[in-house]
Amino acid sequence: MLAAMSSAALRPSSQATAVSRDRGDACPGTLRLHAADDGALARVRIPGGVLTVRQAGVLADAAERLGDGDVHLTSRGNVQLRGLAQGCGAALAEPLTAAGLLPSRGHERVRNIVASSLSGLDAQGFLDVRPWLTALDTALCASEAAQALSGRFLFALDDGRGDLADLEADVTVRAAADGGAQLALGSAGEALYISAGDAPRAALVAAEAFLEAARTGGTHVWRVAELALADDELTTKVGHRLTAEGIGHERRVRETGRTDGPPPGAVGDALSVHVPLGRFSAPQWRELTRVAIGELRLTPWRGVVLPTPGTTAAQRSGALARLDAVGLVTGPDSPWLRVGACIGRPGCAKSRADVRADATATLDAVRERSGLPLYWSGCERRCGHPRGERIDAVAAPEGGYRLSVAAPGHDEARTVPLDDPSRLAAALAEIT
Repeated sequence: MLAAMSSAALRPSSQATAVSRDRGDACPGTLRLHAADDGALARVRIPGGVLTVRQAGVLADAAERLGDGDVHLTSRGNVQLRGLAQGCGAALAEPLTAAGLLPSRGHERVRNIVASSLSGLDAQGFLDVRPWLTALDTALCASEAAQALSGRFLFALDDGRGDLADLEADVTVRAAADGGAQLALGSAGEALYISAGDAPRAALVAAEAFLEAARTGGTHVWRVAELALADDELTTKVGHRLTAEGIGHERRVRETGRTDGPPPGAVGDALSVHVPLGRFSAPQWRELTRVAIGELRLTPWRGVVLPTPGTTAAQRSGALARLDAVGLVTGPDSPWLRVGACIGRPGCAKSRADVRADATATLDAVRERSGLPLYWSGCERRCGHPRGERIDAVAAPEGGYRLSVAAPGHDEARTVPLDDPSRLAAALAEIT
């Protein structure tokens, strides 16, 4: 899935429903691969999206040596390697462990943490969440109970700017203007106000309270939204556990607001680039690591933030030109910021079309119109579709795509063939 970094950006969605799962979570990891049509798939968790340049190089080497050569970004700032041979688990795990990307094998699928990508690099947040990120990841890997979390359970660390407020994380910690923090569960309207110093430990306590609520309720669920109790009930349970742990708190109305990811270009003390359809070729990834100074921050919007401490405006401009030359989006006017797609063919057996090729071939049709983001899907599952208003293009059994608007007051759908891209442009203009 692609999510963009502009005001019209595509945003990831939660497909959670109130259910009781009758099987274990099969979410892929690095040690447990997923069999896809284009080979095995590994998902490497990158807490906060933060990679050292050395770690980024290790991932590139693994992609080229064991997979299809590309580095695929997810909507949680993680990395996927595709096209792997089924027996390559040990060959993949060894270099990743040596690079510090697998600090705990028992926790490798549960280290799902997103963090404000520009935290500490501009003047928008209330604090730098990097200490939170390090402390939470360390505590998570030390918790035996946390191993029972599903590979879909998500933590979000927001530095106060609100960029992660709408990602539907299971546990969200958001810095407050007065120096404290809000701890919120799922989409609950109330939050628990805590001290900033207690935030990482409180986030883990909240996750453990979720596990306990699922056990006592006799249900097997993966996400907070799937629990058979109201969000405020879980907030109360978390409050009781915080008290038992000696963590002071009080209930407050949860802060709202929404900020999309950083726009492409020079932003604060950093550079921001967007990756079309979230797929880095080996040359693009290598150029990114050559430009990076110390680290890279993968974002939940299929982009990358590169901190640029101590650089001049001319140096930043030159770096952006190099990244633009290899096909990365470095400015706010690209139509790629409004286009996303599932993996499609040949990676998915259920897909009826090579949706990414079709999205690329019709990019000018999107360029010619403004309005809602466009998301391409190979079947009705619409895997990875973004939240919010959008246009869905779903591959039809008879060929072409069914276009529909996911927004209030739009029920009509129409089939559009793609033998002439101008038909898509006309249909997009007409349907909205």
